[in-house]
Amino acid sequence: MTKLIKLTSVIFLLAISYGFFSCSSEDGPAEPASLIIKIKFDPTQIRLNNLGQPSVIPEGNAAQTPDMKNISAHYLELAPSATTLLGQGKVLYHAPETDLGGALAIDFSQAKIVGQNEVFLTIPITTEMAGSYEWVRLSLAYQSGKIQVFSQGATYTGTLDSFLGYNTYIGSHSIGNNVFPVNANRLQGYWAFALDSFPYMTSGQAPPGATTVPNPLFQTSPVPQGSCVVTGRFENNLTLVGNETSDVVVTLSLSINNSFEWTEVNNDGKYEPSAGENVVDMGLRGMIPSFVRQ
Repeated sequence: MTKLIKLTSVIFLLAISYGFFSCSSEDGPAEPASLIIKIKFDPTQIRLNNLGQPSVIPEGNAAQTPDMKNISAHYLELAPSATTLLGQGKVLYHAPETDLGGALAIDFSQAKIVGQNEVFLTIPITTEMAGSYEWVRLSLAYQSGKIQVFSQGATYTGTLDSFLGYNTYIGSHSIGNNVFPVNANRLQGYWAFALDSFPYMTSGQAPPGATTVPNPLFQTSPVPQGSCVVTGRFENNLTLVGNETSDVVVTLSLSINNSFEWTEVNNDGKYEPSAGENVVDMGLRGMIPSFVRQ
């Protein structure tokens, strides 16, 4: 009988201990909420110029809306107001850079490339991020999408890689089985193209300053020439207190509305490089940020 009482007591104590440690584990520090950044492409979103105003295609040029597949950025910043200068907001991300090609440049080998609506960044929300933010600045670095090419009476589909950053060091990059060895820096506007169904590949460089970079804050908060810092405004300010208990998902909607533009030789609205029609612009045409709290 005594042994039975002792055994019962031991079991009771073990049960209490198990319950104590189980509760301690469940009630431990919660994971911090995160700011989740997603990027999407919108072919119908308003088409803007460098000043953030509605834009039309210049006379003598033509354009098409690419079927965008992938994109990468190298800088992300939240800005409290229209007078917040570039770099003085809350910088959330700055991608790796290198001087392997001479001047400092974005390191393409370390670029984070995502597709439509994929998560680009997950950033734990800290007290240092507390504030009310009206604007977002996103410096784009690279994009890849499908475009249509006209040649000898037929239309072909191909893939266009565009490098939009201020300067990018590229070891090599590929489009399908087509490899483009560069091993050097390339300024904003470098592009490469390959047909999907035929063994054809080519590359080139858009003129300096030709890539559109919409910035509605050009008067109060300019961005450097040759950068690709696209600026967009929240409909309602994004407010962070630093101790959020649920994630905040920010979606950056980029306008690809007729974002691929070229000079026309044959005025037919078809991109015909064999006729001497040259790429002049491949920049995104605006950004609209939004957010939801999960």
